[in-house]
Order: sequence, then structure tokens, then C-alpha cells
Amino acid sequence: MRLLVANIIEEKGKETHFSKSALVRLPIRLGQDAFTVGDISDENIDRMVDAMKAFKLLMKVHKVEKYVALATSAMRESSNGQEVIDIINEKADIKIDIIDGKTEAAIIASTDLHYLLKTEQTYLYVDVGGGSTEFSLFSDGKMIASKSFKIGTVRLLNDMVNDLVWLEIEKWIKNYCKEFETVTLIGSGGNINKLFKMSGKQQDKPLSYTYVLKRYNFLNSLTYEQRISELGLNPDRADVIVLATKIYLNAMKWSNAKHIYVPKIGLSDGIIKAMYFGKI
Repeated sequence: MRLLVANIIEEKGKETHFSKSALVRLPIRLGQDAFTVGDISDENIDRMVDAMKAFKLLMKVHKVEKYVALATSAMRESSNGQEVIDIINEKADIKIDIIDGKTEAAIIASTDLHYLLKTEQTYLYVDVGGGSTEFSLFSDGKMIASKSFKIGTVRLLNDMVNDLVWLEIEKWIKNYCKEFETVTLIGSGGNINKLFKMSGKQQDKPLSYTYVLKRYNFLNSLTYEQRISELGLNPDRADVIVLATKIYLNAMKWSNAKHIYVPKIGLSDGIIKAMYFGKI
């Protein structure tokens, strides 16, 4: 769960500037409940209520003027998702809306990519979450296609993704990328951000397919405990980073992408832009 606070600077005759003020991340893995049992547990409902109360106070301190709270795949698939939302609304005074995969992909695609998207090139944008992964293909500065698939780190961790899902993703990527000579990936999500940070590269430089493959093999060779003790990964990152990397690697392979850019953007950034421009 994330709280992103941003400042919006408007100057006459200039492009609106969005500046991150604070980002708070809480490791409440709702998908562990939703994808395995089918509903959110009482324990995690209590944790969510506490988290939302904390977010409410943080927004007050930051003098937030407007907010939007959205829930994605875990809440979409929980049998008690609406009940949880009602409890949070009552106890924490935070209104949450559940969005579908198509809306999630559209919001992510609305993130500020213009500084990366060179009009003469083609990009496959991949956002890996816990329960779903969103793919968006851009060419000539325009979105060609976008689709959300039920594959994510928590699903993979619980062995809930069958070969058919991988085949569907492969078919979708190859179908839309086949007409383009060169495709470059753009990756977002906490795991690819961590992988990029570990590379030590400058923000505007991409990672190569070879580098990502080597890091995947290296991370996969370590135990969960070693990733924490030797690499300093958080416990809730150490078990899923290999799984996320596998998704990015396959996306690169199926699109024949040689490089992946990792800008510091994601769903939360898209929410702020979509909210500002009146799309949500």
C-alpha cells in the first residue's frame, strides 16, 4: 500500500510541473489473502484501517487539498472487498474505489512519459504488481494497445499462474510487436526500481537484456535469507524480486527488446496526473 503526496506547480505559459513531496510504502500483502483464500482476513482488515488512519493524518500534516484512493487486483478479487471498503470508510474516513484492470492500465499509461517517448520509436510499458501486470504499447508517441493480465509477484509466489497465462502474454506481445523493427521496454513497479537502483546506473540510462538476465540468475542462486543478509533487501522484497524480474525478462524476450528504461513512475503517479486532468 502506498501514499504518494505531490505538489503541483502551475505557472502561466509553462507546462504544469508535478513534484513528489513524500512517498510512504506499507507492506500489507492483501493478495496473500485474496488470491489464496478468496477474501481479506480480519487481521489485514485491521491493518488496513490502521494504515488508512495513518495516511489520513499524514495527508493532514502535508495539507493535502485533494486525494483519490484506488484499490486494484487484490480487492477486485476478494469476496469481501466491498465490505472492507465500507469498514475503512466508516473507521478511517477514507473513501476507496475499486478499479478494473483496464482502468488500471489506462491510469498507468497516463503517467508522464513524454520525456522518454521519442516519437520515432516503439516502447512496451510493463508495470508489475502483486496480482496483475499491465502492458501498454506505444509507437510514434501514441498508445497502440493496452492489456492487463492476472499475473503478479504474489500470484507467482503462491504458484497460482499456469502456463496458459504465460502463453497468452507471449501471444499478445508478439502479435502487437511483430510489425515494429525495434521495441524498447519501460518498466515500473517496486521490484524493477530496486533492481535498477542496485545497478548504480544514472536514471536516464537503460538496463540491457544481458544485465537483467545475469541479475536474475544471480538473485535466483541466492536463498531468501541471503537476499536479505547479503543484499540488504527488505523481507517483503526478497521473496518476490526474482519473480518480478522473470516477467520483465520474458517481456523483453518476446518483444525482442534489448534495453529497459526504469523511470521512477507507476500507478500512484498516474493517479495524480489523472486526478489533475479530471480523468478520475
